[in-house]
Formats: sequence, structure tokens, C-alpha cells
Amino acid sequence: MVSWWMCSDAKCPVSSATKEDRRNRADIAASFQRVAVLHLEEKCERAIDWALKLEPSIKHMSLVVLLQHQYVRSRLNNIVVNKNLRLVCPPPSLCTDNGVMVAWTGLEHFRVGRFDPPPPAIEPDDFVYDLRPRWPLGEEYAQGRSEARSMKTARVHPSLTSIIRADSLQQQTQT
Repeated sequence: MVSWWMCSDAKCPVSSATKEDRRNRADIAASFQRVAVLHLEEKCERAIDWALKLEPSIKHMSLVVLLQHQYVRSRLNNIVVNKNLRLVCPPPSLCTDNGVMVAWTGLEHFRVGRFDPPPPAIEPDDFVYDLRPRWPLGEEYAQGRSEARSMKTARVHPSLTSIIRADSLQQQTQT
């Protein structure tokens, strides 16, 4: 199978992409990963702050989603350590199946009595399922919401290439 990548205004196989095209592609992927992890860090930190406000005796935090990814795990572990907590995670091999996560969420809702009765054996034509893109496990933490900002300036991060260049220049001036 040949992977395709846009280069020089035409489609060409990745194997024939220039070094600059490959660098740009890697930079885009790394920058996306960096911003996605920053988003997870922010959400996780807000959740921890809220949990500690409700229950100050919390000492452990358990995370499963995405923790097979070592970079994500290490970044989230830094947040947990800064809050004087201990991160408890299952083995990475058990963190791979979203179906298990959805089933577990359903089980948690069932355990607290948050479920609808099963549909009738013969469904009427106008029967409607209540589908939810998000399924909250508890009350909403309004204080944890950030103010809406302009999309033009909200969370604008420098490119990974510029960070690496600045870091290498700083190291060169120190030596």
C-alpha cells in the first residue's frame, strides 16, 4: 500500500516527499499532539481541583483512557504529583478498548439508578431513543468552565519547530 501526502501542489507518494515535506508533516503531527495533551492537562487539572474541593481527603487518582500513550501518561502524572496525589493506572494493555470504557460508564450509571426502563417488546413506529453525545457522571462544575475567548487568540501555541530551534539556540549560547 502506498501512503499519499500532498507535496508541491500535487499528490505524490510519501516515499518521494522531500525532507522539508516530511519535516512539515512531523511538525504538524507533533504540534497537534502537544495542543491535544495541553487540553487534557487543563481538563484533568480542573477535575482534580473540583474533586479536592468536594473531598479534600482524596489521595489517589485513577485514569484509564489514553494511558497506553507514555507521553500522555507522564504529563498527566506531573499534574497529579503537583496536587500531592498518586496516579493509579491499570496496565497499558487494558487501556486500549473504548467499548470497555463505554460499557463501564453504563455500568456506573446503572449502579446509581440512572437508567431508563427497557423499551417495549414491540416498539411503536414513533419510539425515540434518547441518544447523548456526552453522559455526565455527576453534577456540573460551573466554576471549572473557562471564559469564552476569541478563536483567533485563544490558546495559540508556538510551533514545535520554533520551540526546538529556540531551545537549541539557547543550548548553543550556554556552551
